Amino acid sequence: MATLVAPVAYGLLNVVSATGIVFANKAVFSVVKFSFTYALTFIHTLFTLAGMHVFLRFGIFERKTVPRRKMLPLAAAYVGYIVLCNLNLNLNPVGFYQITKIAVAPAVLAIEAVAYGKRASPAVGGAVALVCAGVGLATVTDPQIASNAAGLGAGFGSVAATAMYQIWAGVKQKELGLGSMQLLHQYVPLAAAMLGGLVLLLEPVGLLAPGPGTLLGFHYTPGGLATIAVSAALGLLVNLSTFLVIGATSSLTYNVVGHVKTVLILSGGVAFFGDVMPAKKMAGIGVAMLGIIWYSHIKLREAKMTASAKLQLPTATLATNRLGERAGVLSSVDLVKRRQLSASPEPAGKV
Repeated sequence: MATLVAPVAYGLLNVVSATGIVFANKAVFSVVKFSFTYALTFIHTLFTLAGMHVFLRFGIFERKTVPRRKMLPLAAAYVGYIVLCNLNLNLNPVGFYQITKIAVAPAVLAIEAVAYGKRASPAVGGAVALVCAGVGLATVTDPQIASNAAGLGAGFGSVAATAMYQIWAGVKQKELGLGSMQLLHQYVPLAAAMLGGLVLLLEPVGLLAPGPGTLLGFHYTPGGLATIAVSAALGLLVNLSTFLVIGATSSLTYNVVGHVKTVLILSGGVAFFGDVMPAKKMAGIGVAMLGIIWYSHIKLREAKMTASAKLQLPTATLATNRLGERAGVLSSVDLVKRRQLSASPEPAGKV
C-alpha cells in the first residue's frame, strides 16, 4: 500500500498542475485582462529558470553541461512553441485550445514522414485519421471558432510549433545523452534571454509613455498579480510532476493521466469560461479522443515489442557465441563482446 502513495501523489500533482495552468492562464487573459502574451511567457520562463536551479540544488537531477550553441535551435523552438500556445489560449476558447493539443500527435507523424522519411504503420495511420476527422468536426461546427481567422491561425500554428519542438527535443536528448530535466536546465536560460528581447521589441512596454494598454501602465491589482504568479508556479509544477510521474509509473499510466486531463480541461472550459458545447462539437471531440486513445494503445504496444526485442538480443548473442566457441570458430572480437555481456548483465526486473 505504501508503494502506491508516491505514484498516486505524483499523478494527482500532474493532473492538478496541468489542468490548473490552463485555467490560470485563461483567467490571466480573460479575467485579469492581462493580454501581453510575450510578457506572460517571459514571466513563466523566469519562474522555470529559478525552479530548475532549486531542483538542481536538491538533487532532483544531475548537472550536465553542453555547449550553448547546440542549445540555440531548441531554445528558439521552445520560445515559438510556448508563445504560440499562450496566444492560442488568449484568442480561443479553452475547448478549442485542448482540441489543438490533441492534434499534435498527427502533426508529429506528418513532420517525421516529410522531414525524416519515417513511415507510420497502417494502424497508426488509421488512428491518426480518426483524430483528424474528430478535430475537423469539432472545429467546423464550433460557432466560436469557425469565424475566428486569427484564432484558427494561432491554434494550428501552435500545433505545428509544438510538434517541431517535441521532435527536436527528442533528437537533442538522444544526441547529447541528457534527461528531460537536464535538457530543460540547459536551454531555459537562452529561451529567457530570447523572450526578454521579444518583450522589448513586440510588446507595448510603455518605457517613454506608460499609459493604458502598455505593460508598465497596466492596472495591477493584488488579485491580478496573484493570478499571474499562480500561473507561473503551476508551469514549473507541470515540469516537475511530469518528470516524477514518468519516473514512478509506466507509460500507460502517464497516457491515462493525459486523457483525464483532457476531459477535465474540456469540462472546465464549459463550467468556468462559458465555452459552448453543441452536440456536433461534442461528437467531434469524442471521435478525436477515441483516435488518440487508439493511437496511445498502438504506440505503447510498439514500445513494449521493441523493449522485448532488445532484452532478447543479448541472450541470442551469447547463445550464438557459445555455439561458435564449441565449433572452434569464435573470433577474438566475439570473445571480447561475450565477456562484456557476461560482466555487465541487465538488472533483474528491468523492462
